[in-house]
Amino acid sequence: MNIIIAGAGKVGFNLAKTLSIGHNVTIIDKNPDALYRIQESLDILPLKGDLEESKTYDYFKETPIDLFIAVTNEDNVNLISTMIADSVLHIERTFVRLQKHFKDVFIIKEKLGVDEIIFPLRLASKGVASLLHYPKANNIKLFKYTKHKLVSVRASQDFAPTQIERDNLLIVGIEREKEFFVPQTDEMIEPDDLVYLFGLEEEARAVCNLLERSVTVEEIKRCVIFGGGELAISIAKALLEMGCEIKLIEKEIEACERADIELGGKATVINAKYNSHDIFEEENLSAADMFIAASGNDEFNIIKCLEAKEQGIGKIVAINNDMEYYNLMHSLGIVVVRGPKISAYNKILEEISSTGVVVQKWFCGSKATVFMRKIFPGSKLINKYIKPIKIEGTRLCYIRDEQLYLFNDKTVLFENDVIVVFAVAEKSAKIKQWIYGL
Repeated sequence: MNIIIAGAGKVGFNLAKTLSIGHNVTIIDKNPDALYRIQESLDILPLKGDLEESKTYDYFKETPIDLFIAVTNEDNVNLISTMIADSVLHIERTFVRLQKHFKDVFIIKEKLGVDEIIFPLRLASKGVASLLHYPKANNIKLFKYTKHKLVSVRASQDFAPTQIERDNLLIVGIEREKEFFVPQTDEMIEPDDLVYLFGLEEEARAVCNLLERSVTVEEIKRCVIFGGGELAISIAKALLEMGCEIKLIEKEIEACERADIELGGKATVINAKYNSHDIFEEENLSAADMFIAASGNDEFNIIKCLEAKEQGIGKIVAINNDMEYYNLMHSLGIVVVRGPKISAYNKILEEISSTGVVVQKWFCGSKATVFMRKIFPGSKLINKYIKPIKIEGTRLCYIRDEQLYLFNDKTVLFENDVIVVFAVAEKSAKIKQWIYGL
């Protein structure tokens, strides 16, 4: 594909790094230093130019563009560059990242001719809010073709090694001592394993309760958020909508005032110095059910989470802004939720890899992936025998009438069945080729 990325920031760089493998990628920015760093490390075309001027795109007028991705840090630049590029070039698909969330997103997409609008703040907030339904879980992923969910949970350190066998539920991934693998059979679960479950809500929650015994919280109602930036406010709004009581801690008085206005006075906003450990006792923060460190600094988030663990708060969550800290957070027993930039990066890659027939998602810090293909009415696969792909590091199943079945042998597929493949990241290209080629 011919791909143009508007914006050479962190998200733009990481997208270019990933997409440059097998695609022709151009990244446009007016910052020469950012472009120089990219040129030094990536085999792509860096182009200096003003994204809001049509002449910037003259170089591509004779080239069909398969994908235009606008990911600068300014919403107006992303919107304007998308409109200008679309008027000058022949673009097949367009993705735009926006910080501010709009309710009438479908109207905006239609007016701009945009295929996908990514709201990173909303993605990160939903990641935190989803934990309310699973107090023992680390992360939850939903899918549009099924009610089955992908749920991760860490086995307690005092957990006795056990083989989990449940109807309508599969163990599809285990991270053990920093190494991830996809079990080929019902693997024995060991203490401190990070286990990925795929199943319906009732079964998944029951296994979470079985594995995670250190978290005693049964219902999350009282939440503490450290941080007063846009992300923290977005998280607070999402939790308030679900009926939670919120205490938001921020050291800058101006940020406190802004947060109080944005939240309509529905949350308790506390102005306090972050380095004051006494705040936990003074404001009775230890009575919270869930603690969320939501600053843009991962080191600070880790420190605050460790302090919250010392206070005995049941559910500890850190926003992960830099993937270098992902493994450290996990090793410390902290629940990790993707920050806005990482959420935007993963969402864009998932949308690129997904179609109306196949959906792809990444999990375990992009160490693993899941593909889903639905058998729609009229599909040539209906009533056909399908032979599963057999590669080490994968696990296949299919869903029929919301019942889960292993897909180990040649199988006849029916209308509305859903093929599901879990795989380590290294096998994703082979799985993609197989599932699209059916």
